[in-house]
Amino acid sequence: MADAVDDTMAAVDIGNSRIKVGLFAKAEVAATPPGELPRPNRTFSFLPDADGLAGFSTWLAPHLPDQIAWWLGSVERTYASKLLDWLRAAGARKLVLLSSGDLPLTVSLPRPDMVGIDRLLDAVAINRLRPSGQPGIIVDLGSAITVDLVSAAGAFVGGAIMPGIGMSARALHEFTDLLPLIEMVSLSDPPAALGAGTESAMRSGLFWGAVGGIRRLVEELSAACGGRPLVYLTGGAAESVANLIAPGTSYYPHLTLAAIALVQAAGSDDSISATRK
Repeated sequence: MADAVDDTMAAVDIGNSRIKVGLFAKAEVAATPPGELPRPNRTFSFLPDADGLAGFSTWLAPHLPDQIAWWLGSVERTYASKLLDWLRAAGARKLVLLSSGDLPLTVSLPRPDMVGIDRLLDAVAINRLRPSGQPGIIVDLGSAITVDLVSAAGAFVGGAIMPGIGMSARALHEFTDLLPLIEMVSLSDPPAALGAGTESAMRSGLFWGAVGGIRRLVEELSAACGGRPLVYLTGGAAESVANLIAPGTSYYPHLTLAAIALVQAAGSDDSISATRK
């Protein structure tokens, strides 16, 4: 097998709906100035079935799996297991499946290990972005929507979890007799609030219900921290939605991948030399 290329790493965000991968150059990550996040050179999103893995292998070229350091954050155990099996079969040798204890983050909760690693990684990223002494709120729009608070001191202190818009759309269909299943998996351009038919009324309720819930949670968390936190948005949303959440909301499409890259760049060679699962 080829020697691993130390300057190339893959940040892998394994969610409940898809696997997202970003390729980073370690030297570029290390050179990213404070207040900014590293940007992936390339990204890919797939399901770990035969077609998805074949497409992923094609996208990865000219890199080979054994030439890359793989750092993974996962909230979906089946997807993680399938991808790890595929990477090992392909000869990958540098594999790190991250846990809460690997992160440079204070988690002010009784069981940090029971918090979704994606939520904690997002907190690592915004600690890089937010001014010192100012709290931050992270809104992550995935299969579930999370709204989390980072204290002025940089500690993750918890938040709220609600159904994502795609999950809510499926629930409306599955738990009623006549409501159709509509494709609505992300918060993109706002629909009209006044729906003129069943589907448009569903789109209105799904979109504005999610936005309203997020807005209220942002208000409540802002009051709880006693300050004026900055708000950061990531996940399945268009940038145009950011200001519907709260004035001045910043949108970062690859917040979780950037955090994984930052954790990897900060790690020692010893910390990535062995496969860990």
